[in-house]
Amino acid sequence: MISHLAKGALRKVFTTGLMLIGLSGLVTGVAQAQPNPANYPTQPVKIIVPYPPGGGADLLARLLAERAFVKWGQTMVVENRAGAGGNVGTEAVFRAPPDGYTMLFTAQPPLVANKSLYSKLTFDPEQMTPVSVMATGYSVLLVNPKLPVNNLQEFVAYGKANPAKLNYASQGIGNAAHLTAELFSSMAGIKMVHIPYKGTGPALADLLSGQVEVLFGELATAGVHVRAGNLKMLGVGGATRHPDYPQVPAIAEIMPQFQALIWQGMVGPPGLSPVIAKKWADLITEVVKQPDVVKRLGDLSMIPTGGTPEQMARFMREDAQRWNAVVKTSGAKAD
Repeated sequence: MISHLAKGALRKVFTTGLMLIGLSGLVTGVAQAQPNPANYPTQPVKIIVPYPPGGGADLLARLLAERAFVKWGQTMVVENRAGAGGNVGTEAVFRAPPDGYTMLFTAQPPLVANKSLYSKLTFDPEQMTPVSVMATGYSVLLVNPKLPVNNLQEFVAYGKANPAKLNYASQGIGNAAHLTAELFSSMAGIKMVHIPYKGTGPALADLLSGQVEVLFGELATAGVHVRAGNLKMLGVGGATRHPDYPQVPAIAEIMPQFQALIWQGMVGPPGLSPVIAKKWADLITEVVKQPDVVKRLGDLSMIPTGGTPEQMARFMREDAQRWNAVVKTSGAKAD
């Protein structure tokens, strides 16, 4: 006969054993739940765009999602999560599990400029995992035809002779148009007045009507107006002239070191597996070489780019240094 004490001891051993077995099963289950990066993707992927539908980042994200589905056979969901200059969508990816099933496709501001523009961010862009820059574009200096200038030299001379009389438009505080104009002003030694708008459409409309005189815009949206003679294009922000407009100089021809590129690319949450980052980078580099994609990017006046995560990391560091200096010099703040 087993004593009450012995029975209690047996119950304790039996219960402890069950607990250990349960914990072992739980650990095994967790281990089994961890995806193998080599098999990625094995479930639908969400690509967050931190801007409204219809913009450059949104268009390229959907193009990439389409090609990723063809390549990997997994559903790709593009979700627009706009707000606070790209911060809302970027924070969502920053806080997502680093398993590759929530990725960010964005233009450059939340990754390289917002840290200086906003007094407090709820994410650290430097901790995001770089993947690849998909495309770059020219920022171009556009003016209303009524402005009595025909080239960069005349524009700078006019600005110096008329301090604070030139109004320049942008899509809002802290975006590429705003920072590019501030970079140009500081390097040219002129003073212009910033008129922020809520998006490209209204900014471009007021430039065309003459409500503002200047906009550092994108050829993707302004090219048709330049070709129609409704806007003058005085310079481009790349290191070289645009192949479709060889008569228009690069701004760097009169301002060495001036560079203002618009770019779109993908990053992942902090801690994303290098294997997954490389899979996306390889796919992006493959996609931007496809003839129909090259043509579509050309129609948007964008340059196919691609490249490795390491190359994007270096690109982001250099761009952040450039725009952070502009923010400090201009005193621009978004809050």
